[in-house]
Amino acid sequence: MDLFEAATLPDRLSLLQQRIEIAAGKSGRLPGAIRLIAATKSHPPEVLAALFALGIQDVGENRVQEAAAKREVLGSKGTWHFIGHLQKNKANTAAHLFDWVQSLDSLELAQALSRGAAILGRRISVLIQVNISGERSKFGAPSDAAQALAREVNALSGLELHGFFTIAPFTEDPEASRPIFAGLRTLRDRVEKETGLALPVLSMGMSHDFMIAIEEGSTMIRIGTALLGPRQAHADR
Repeated sequence: MDLFEAATLPDRLSLLQQRIEIAAGKSGRLPGAIRLIAATKSHPPEVLAALFALGIQDVGENRVQEAAAKREVLGSKGTWHFIGHLQKNKANTAAHLFDWVQSLDSLELAQALSRGAAILGRRISVLIQVNISGERSKFGAPSDAAQALAREVNALSGLELHGFFTIAPFTEDPEASRPIFAGLRTLRDRVEKETGLALPVLSMGMSHDFMIAIEEGSTMIRIGTALLGPRQAHADR
């Protein structure tokens, strides 16, 4: 059965876990080394509640206001990741809502988020988004700026830097994403060596290319359609 054809959430989750196990084996790792983030943009709170009931605790949201509405319903359940483009003027709100912000792409944004976390007495786990492909349409710090940004983010008291995040260009052939994922792994390895920072997390891979990402060293995959089915229409909040 294909992931995108499975009818129920439990079936899709089971198939996804099988694919993760296969890809992890190819990279010489155990499936437990891969953290599954359910990308829940446009899905209602009931879907997130179903995920929690199945043991999936990590959910990823792209919009601050949408996440706020869902958290009003779901409370403190789960671990919440911000995986979209975060505007600096929403950093304080994000500091309230999210346990992880995966898409830091500038020092100014990092400083704003750190200030918001410090006011709350929190430390937020973060990743730096890197634009490995160099596409103008993609957010993220340029590859040659990632090392300096990592040093600066690591020094902020309200944040805890864990690694890097990237989004590969969408292509029909998942193999085309391999150089992007390999490039982020190589960059991470170099930054670790040259700075002494520990950056174990690589967040890369989505529904169409997660197996390639895992083979290239991903430790977090962000899965929407392959797990939850097509996004549901909703009013933009």
